Amino acid sequence: MPAADATSASIGKSVQIRGEVKGSEDLVIDGLVEGTITLSESRLTIGPNAHVRADVSARDIVVLGTLNGNIDASGRVELRSGANLTGDIRAARLSIEENAVFSGKVDLVQGTTSGASDPAKGSSQTPSKSTQPGALFGASR
Repeated sequence: MPAADATSASIGKSVQIRGEVKGSEDLVIDGLVEGTITLSESRLTIGPNAHVRADVSARDIVVLGTLNGNIDASGRVELRSGANLTGDIRAARLSIEENAVFSGKVDLVQGTTSGASDPAKGSSQTPSKSTQPGALFGASR
């Protein structure tokens, strides 16, 4: 993982950003961000000290701090212990650890169009948009 850390951008604890954040590399936020965050093919990590008021879009999103806004991820969303999320989640996969707080709706969707053409991959989940609130309670096994 050190190679991934070397190519990650970072917003420190004392940094405040209001507006639009876009990029094509992994981003770690530990400060205050308000607005929108778009990292189409990258990983967004909202650190334990972060306070984010934004709609976020990225490949993978890991939340350890506070996020008020909607999440749109083409891959995985992880709500780690200590996370506080108020907003809706749209993602292919979702993981919620104990002691994470979440208030909103979940829309689990097929990750790519190749999965839609393979019925075996989607057999346990319908390929159409579906809110599955039961997924929240069974996510931590």
